[in-house]
Amino acid sequence: MQRAWLAEGLGTSLLLATVVGSGIMGQALSPDNLAVALLANAAATAGALYVLVTVLGPISGAHFNPAVTLAMRLQGSLDTRTAAAYVLAQCAGALAGVMLAHAMFDLPLLQPGVRARTGSAQWLSEGVATFGLLLTILLGLRHRAQAIPALVAGYIFAAYWFIASTSFANPAVTLARALTQTFAGIRPLDAPAFIAAQLLGTALALLAARTLLVPAATPSPEPP
Repeated sequence: MQRAWLAEGLGTSLLLATVVGSGIMGQALSPDNLAVALLANAAATAGALYVLVTVLGPISGAHFNPAVTLAMRLQGSLDTRTAAAYVLAQCAGALAGVMLAHAMFDLPLLQPGVRARTGSAQWLSEGVATFGLLLTILLGLRHRAQAIPALVAGYIFAAYWFIASTSFANPAVTLARALTQTFAGIRPLDAPAFIAAQLLGTALALLAARTLLVPAATPSPEPP
């Protein structure tokens, strides 16, 4: 089980290093063009997700996200102890990943976020982002489990562009991004509402998946 916890922490750390590091690099290479910075951020994050889910999925399931872990716990795929350990590993890994990105670009390791992300549009965006991600995972596991890395990466890449919040869709990511003043950051005071919206999106995705995945009724046998 320790291998699974390590995989969750390591995977989440590398994911956050990618999210924050690619944002820093994107802005450095194109300081006057936010579209280029966002494209770099989205492409790097999607690419990292594909690789991390592929290589770490067989060890831990590659959640890297407390919302995913919560969904798996509520579905009975994990026991409470394992789920709690996953969430702790994810949060610790996320924080380590932000610090790693800062260190690679010679920035202060911890810096409270200053980027305002608040308001009903942003909260709705986070609910939609998380709903879509969880529904992708829950339906994908049933229909095309082998395609989960590509499905998750593809959804997140798209969500960067069609969702106003740029799709955090992850409570651990949100907490960690509240500790960076870079392109990827969020103010700490805005983080709780984001997390609440993410949890609501998770609950709605579970309800939708439960409805969509109800097995078809077995037809009654023909009378003799």
